[in-house]
Amino acid sequence: MAAGYRIVTWTPYKALYDGALALGCTAFVGAFIGVALATTPEGQRLSEVQLLIRASGACAFALLTLILAIGPLARLSPRFLPLLYNRRHLGVTCFLIASVHGGLTLLWYHGFSDLNPLISLLVSNPRYGSIQGFPFESLGLAAWFVLFAMAATSHDFWNAVLGPAVWKALHMAVYVAYALIVGHVMLGAVQGEKGLVYSLAVGAGAAALAALHIFAGGREARRDADAATPDAGWLRVGPGADIPDACARIVTPPQGEKIAVFRDGDAIFAVSNVCRHQGGPLGEGRLVDGCVTCPWHGFQYRPQDGRAPAPYTEKIATYRTRVEDGIVFVHETPMAPGAETPPSTLARPA
Repeated sequence: MAAGYRIVTWTPYKALYDGALALGCTAFVGAFIGVALATTPEGQRLSEVQLLIRASGACAFALLTLILAIGPLARLSPRFLPLLYNRRHLGVTCFLIASVHGGLTLLWYHGFSDLNPLISLLVSNPRYGSIQGFPFESLGLAAWFVLFAMAATSHDFWNAVLGPAVWKALHMAVYVAYALIVGHVMLGAVQGEKGLVYSLAVGAGAAALAALHIFAGGREARRDADAATPDAGWLRVGPGADIPDACARIVTPPQGEKIAVFRDGDAIFAVSNVCRHQGGPLGEGRLVDGCVTCPWHGFQYRPQDGRAPAPYTEKIATYRTRVEDGIVFVHETPMAPGAETPPSTLARPA
């Protein structure tokens, strides 16, 4: 859904986004192959297929690292929200490139076996107790199945069938896939590479990603601690002027779900942070056409009562707010979903 709840098929922005994504992936693969050809001695160069196998694998890993970095980056700065809005496109592209990597690997290394290539991959090396000779290919295959499950269920149809909680839990398996791919590359490099380039690149990427998540999580934890107040359930949000116009500040009550506190000019509204569609973080979205707009798929709710614009019937909880000396507070107890809740007002500078 888009602003105004128009059904989205294909827009110039999405076409531009996907065009840039395709161009970026092509440039990455081309640059990888070019650098490999320029830096490898003539007698040690890999075949064209082997170079494409490595380039596609590196591209898929880089995309997956970017996908997992988007969430914490968007929490740290709204400048990264456009990437969050179209993260599904990145995920499907990552799966497709990983499929190219896996398919070429099966054909090149196992396509001439008397066994089915997939079976050949699984039985050709049974040394699971050895680090030096561990069958790292099995880790890549397991990661591919996780990516396949996520890509296959990325459509809204599956969210409706599985339900938001199950759908979200399934897609959290992306972290399992990432860990499997890190192991796949590390163990593969141990066996097949004399240098440490691949190991260092993958290790640095994984470490940077972990540090980013820890930093973003720590900042949210500090904000949540600052929000706690003994004033009969009221949570301190902070100075109203610090909330960007048409955006929100997210606070976490001692119990219950997170609250998104939005500023619309001088008006302060608070709603549940959880979208009824797929559990998206409403507080990471914006006010568009006067409605809170989910950053995942554009579902909208009026901030004053939490109701979706007609003809839609979804409702989310609203929360009472107050402003004292420019400081915004929100009560931790939600109002009934769809209940009209008047906004608080920031005092204009004299």
